[in-house]
Amino acid sequence: MRAHLFDGRQHSRSNRMKIGFIGLGAMGRGMASQLLEAGHEVTVWNRSTEAVEALTRKGAKAAKTPADAARHEVLVSMLADDQAAHQVLIESKAVEAMKKGSVHINMATVSVAFARGMTALHDRLGVAYIAAPVLGRPDVAAAGKLNIIAAGDPAQIERVRPVLDAMGQAVWPLGESPERANVVKIAANFMLATAIESMAEASTLTRAYGIEASDFLDVVTNTLFASPAYQGYGKMISEARFEPAGFTMRLGHKDVGLALRAGDERHVALPLGSAVRDRLLDALAHGDGEKDWSGLAEVAARQAHLDMR
Repeated sequence: MRAHLFDGRQHSRSNRMKIGFIGLGAMGRGMASQLLEAGHEVTVWNRSTEAVEALTRKGAKAAKTPADAARHEVLVSMLADDQAAHQVLIESKAVEAMKKGSVHINMATVSVAFARGMTALHDRLGVAYIAAPVLGRPDVAAAGKLNIIAAGDPAQIERVRPVLDAMGQAVWPLGESPERANVVKIAANFMLATAIESMAEASTLTRAYGIEASDFLDVVTNTLFASPAYQGYGKMISEARFEPAGFTMRLGHKDVGLALRAGDERHVALPLGSAVRDRLLDALAHGDGEKDWSGLAEVAARQAHLDMR
């Protein structure tokens, strides 16, 4: 795999493309901004107009409908989930508005089943389809430093390299079947969820013995678990900094659910996934769905009744 890693900054930025971009949420805003900075011609659409207005001030054009954004050489979509993607891309006829021979890069985290359906739909329409979910939080997207997991026709991936290069520091190719990229993204998010849960439980244990979470996590994230994921989320847990969210409890619950569904399909048990999903569901039940999923530490502390000790 590593021998085939694409360095996202290798290519010249002289290859400008006309791009439609749908979905300007926390991640999409930064990604579209990077495309503009790279000199691409970008037309944007989003449900809320505030994000559109912010991008037009940077040089983007505003599309009136998703279909208007789709009528370009390349369409990039970054939507929250299967339902949003279905409504915005399919029910609105946006995908049907794409020109034959154009390319759709779907960068959302969607289910395996949805990925298969999108692949079949694009094949019928004569439009190339690339699944390219990303690893990174909104600040990473805004800096153009995402890691992009890409699957689809290799020739089409190479064709849109200037687009991917502008948004990411590296592209990881996963083969010709688009669903493969979605499986890897789902599995990666599952690992993040279990890492956060393990820190939440372990730091709750130390707190029960009078050892601050910050002291405990400072030790383990600089020794046994000295990696960006543990250090970043460990710092958020130490500081009890769960708002504003980089990735919400609600989205975490969705993604862990996607992992469990994918496991069910291939008879792969994910017992940790079931436990983390229940913790996330507890957070949703307490009205914390929009907090960062590092707030699983609050769930662990609440269930241990630390506030009553």
